[in-house]
Amino acid sequence: MEVRIYYEDTDCGGVVYYANYLKYFERARTHFLDEHGLSVSELIQQGTEFRVIKAELAYRSAAIHGETLVVDTNVHADRRISITFCHSIRERTSQRLVVDGSATLVTVGSTGKIKRIPPLVLEALGLPADSQPSPS
Repeated sequence: MEVRIYYEDTDCGGVVYYANYLKYFERARTHFLDEHGLSVSELIQQGTEFRVIKAELAYRSAAIHGETLVVDTNVHADRRISITFCHSIRERTSQRLVVDGSATLVTVGSTGKIKRIPPLVLEALGLPADSQPSPS
């Protein structure tokens, strides 16, 4: 996914304000889910929401006003209740690494209580579903 850097994205020195990278990660995750046939709006209507429980960033170089960044997103790990998305952001022309990091998300129901990741989400993302214990 591409992100063009506008003046509003930068600090007074014309460098991307550090917190904006989290916004770019969020956009990229939504884009990634869309590309895998998952609509965040439809999931919410079906009673599943994503919540970020951990985010990490490592700043590698400055991005400046006028540049275009490319955000790559991959699913790194999964468990029964969380998915970790890994992100790297590079400047489009030079491929210079600007930021890399990850965000771990859980799924919650309409009450806000953490629940297992729905099998349709795991399947769409190409992640193995946990084996369920057989009833006794």
